[in-house]
Amino acid sequence: MQLPKFLTNRRWPFLWLGFGVIAFLLVLRAADPYPVTAMRLAYFDYLQRLAPREFREDLPVRVLDIDEESLAQYGQWPWPRTEIARITDRLFELGAAAVAFDVLFAEPDRYSPSRLTSNPAFANVLAAVPDSLLVDNDTVFANSISGRPVVLGVAVRTDSAGIQPKPKAGVVQIGERPADALVQVPALTSLAPPLGDVATGIAGINVAPGAGGGTVRQVPLLWRGPTGLIPALGIEALRVAAGETTLFLEERPGAPGIVGSLGIGPWTIPTTEDGGIWLFYRKDDPRLYVSAQEIFTGEEASLRQSFSNRIVLVGTSAAGLLDLRETALGETVPGVSIHAQIIEQIMLGNVLRRSDITSGLEMLTIIALGLAVAAALRFFGAAVSIFIGGVLASVVLGISWVAFTKNGLLFDASFPLVGGIVNFSVLTAYQFIVADREKRMIRSAFSHYVAPEFLRELEKSGHDMGLGGETTQLTVMFADIRNFTPMSEKMEPTEVVSLLNDLFSRLGEEILAEKGTIDKFIGDAVMAFWNAPLKVEDHAMRAINAALRMRSALEDFNANSEALGRQPVALAIGCATGEACVGNIGSRVRFNYTAIGDVVNVTARIETSCRRVGYDIVISERLYAQADKGLALLEAGAVNLKGKSQRERIYIVVGNAELAQSVEFTELAALHDRLLMALRSGDAQKVGNTLEACLQLAPRIEPGLLAFYAAISDRREDFDAVSGTIKQLRSEPHNGSRAFI
Repeated sequence: MQLPKFLTNRRWPFLWLGFGVIAFLLVLRAADPYPVTAMRLAYFDYLQRLAPREFREDLPVRVLDIDEESLAQYGQWPWPRTEIARITDRLFELGAAAVAFDVLFAEPDRYSPSRLTSNPAFANVLAAVPDSLLVDNDTVFANSISGRPVVLGVAVRTDSAGIQPKPKAGVVQIGERPADALVQVPALTSLAPPLGDVATGIAGINVAPGAGGGTVRQVPLLWRGPTGLIPALGIEALRVAAGETTLFLEERPGAPGIVGSLGIGPWTIPTTEDGGIWLFYRKDDPRLYVSAQEIFTGEEASLRQSFSNRIVLVGTSAAGLLDLRETALGETVPGVSIHAQIIEQIMLGNVLRRSDITSGLEMLTIIALGLAVAAALRFFGAAVSIFIGGVLASVVLGISWVAFTKNGLLFDASFPLVGGIVNFSVLTAYQFIVADREKRMIRSAFSHYVAPEFLRELEKSGHDMGLGGETTQLTVMFADIRNFTPMSEKMEPTEVVSLLNDLFSRLGEEILAEKGTIDKFIGDAVMAFWNAPLKVEDHAMRAINAALRMRSALEDFNANSEALGRQPVALAIGCATGEACVGNIGSRVRFNYTAIGDVVNVTARIETSCRRVGYDIVISERLYAQADKGLALLEAGAVNLKGKSQRERIYIVVGNAELAQSVEFTELAALHDRLLMALRSGDAQKVGNTLEACLQLAPRIEPGLLAFYAAISDRREDFDAVSGTIKQLRSEPHNGSRAFI
């Protein structure tokens, strides 16, 4: 049976593959495995780190911190309940609106004198003590909190031993039993009698971490316990402080059995499906905390300012009490501060939200991005699809950012963007496979007719490979190994090849690092040029910098050569700037991309003149004119180049701008100018004195300058000096100086 034409069209397999990738991404997002969840949560954390909440000192929330200093003063935890009662009395004396304990009072106080009578070791001793003196610390604490807005904490446990605490807050459910969606706990810790009876509020102190390690991102606002619904510590503290008796648990509209919000007096809190809250963190601030050891010793006015008309949460930051948690901002904070931040969020209305509608919009975004990338890649190619994908990705990120900063909405942009990248990668790989198959077919057909080099370049570039070139300004470099022939005579051919490969690899890296084009390797020399085939505006400086980098690379190479027992290598580098014809030059069958012109010949001659000049890096006058004068450059006279009718003024490259600014080089440059003037004026006495000073200063700047200055006496014609001056220098060394002529 013949398939319909639209199914055999080449574009359809591509599009069907795109649809398949999108379908796979949707299924993966719906399954929501741990890596997808972790990526989403990490993205939400990143949003909070970019725009965390600000600390508001005016909010009526403070933490009484049982810190290390407090433990050092009052002793190890737990403290006697009489001390807790004393602290509670002091807090209300300072004007606290409510006090909530983020600590457990599950067992009777072991410090109670009344408990000692049950110990046979103390029974006879205490028999004569009046009962009025054998106080019960729990009773003392109960008397302190009775009738006051105090919230005691309980925690989740796995067994049901002990008396289960009964909630103090009434909960009105609005809808079809939204409480069924709450997190259910098998049992809770008990409260030592009679504390549970007299407390105004009882709350759960657990902050349950969501997925993604120990980072606390969501906290249940209500727990479904064995005796009823237990509010979280922050919720109960807020209820007690506001004088409310009832919480309102409302179902999400149109979603039976799903929690939508929790109401406390004037506050309505959007919740997750299971009655939790997304935490919108601020950075931990020391102004939230007051050390417990300061409550009796601190300044009265300052303490009243801290606690008056505020909800006071009593908790611990001491590391040994193991109540430290990690936030989405990457901070480790006391668990009690998370309860404080929940109260702050509720009061400010800065609550993060996320719903099924948000997840649905993310699914639609995955589809839209996938289709856009597939269509752009199929009809416009990779470059346009990358641009379109980048624009759409920016739009998605922008929407996510605005939704977070303006509305507190958590819209996940990470999975749609990763999905778009996956879709692009799969479709690009498909196109590559198809194109590679077609390329192999073309190669198989054309390999009988064209040279392999031509075919490789044709496949690589896809442009005209005809003969010819264009005239442009180039900076050309020739670098040659000095005394290579005598050195190679002492080595095996394989050793010579290994040395050249290693050396040229290092030198080539420095040329490419400065955007140069390596033309060819000629025996023991390398030719390179700048400003073709790609334009480089600062090609003159690039070439000089490459030469300096090659000098440094050669030093490292020689250090390794000495370790291997090889003879050190010396380089001669010549550079010049001028116009040349650059392009494909050769026969119609075999050709090379190279440069032809006078500047190439001049550069080769300048490289040859390095031996006469006695220096390793020499440049032409035209290149010097285009170079940065901030470099350490010195004039080296005017040399006679083979094949040229006029002398070429040349310069040596001593070092970079940092060296040029040094005190030593500044002094040498001044001496060098005086030396040039003396040479051209024929003042033998002045030449000798100045040259001697240069030779003494040169080793402190660049060791290669010694050979340069030592060779000047043999180059009198290069400086237009009077012949007699140099002859006199040769016969009459000045002031008993060393023989440098």
